[in-house]
Amino acid sequence: MGFSPIASTIMANTRSINPLDHLIVGMDKALRVIAGVASASRPTPAAHAADGQMDAGEQRHAAGLMRVNHVGEVCAQALYNSQARFAKSDAMRAQFAQAGREEEDHLAWTAQRLAELGSQPSLLNPLWYAGAYALGTVAAQLGDARSLGFVVETERQVEEHLNGHLSQLPAQDAKSRAIVEQMRTDEAAHGAAAKEMGAIEAPAPVKAAMSAMAKVMTTTAYYI
Repeated sequence: MGFSPIASTIMANTRSINPLDHLIVGMDKALRVIAGVASASRPTPAAHAADGQMDAGEQRHAAGLMRVNHVGEVCAQALYNSQARFAKSDAMRAQFAQAGREEEDHLAWTAQRLAELGSQPSLLNPLWYAGAYALGTVAAQLGDARSLGFVVETERQVEEHLNGHLSQLPAQDAKSRAIVEQMRTDEAAHGAAAKEMGAIEAPAPVKAAMSAMAKVMTTTAYYI
């Protein structure tokens, strides 16, 4: 598989970073994500969408769904950061780092939309980040192919979850829907890239455990 210019640059840079630098960079990323500091490299898909009128209940519901999506992006940052940190090859580190940068767009977009809806991110973001980072670390220790398989399954479940949100968001909330639709497209692309790089399918018990954990997260994050 050929690498994009961004991935090639990341590969070159990672060779020159020592373990202490990796630790410092990782801690900085974690603190920025938990603090809600994210910058998008692409404009939000909601920029040109109409801001439809919603009643108070619809607005709360939309905010709850977008808070769940924001938490999902906090977890995505943790997963990709840990998998990049502990990947076995420069190629894998570059792939995970590039995907993490693209996911940061989603983090920024969902945070902006939450503010527009008069709401805030989950108060449990430090917990979500820590748990996802631990999962990504375990996946990385199993080898690059299994770590990629974890990505494929994660993205499959996220895509399914986003499909559900598109059916639940208020019809007039075009801004949130535009963001979710672009997120769904990007997640599918990340899963396809992981497959192309040689992912080994995750075992059924692992898939079931991931689904159960995601259910707990999404149910809690909707409210808190």
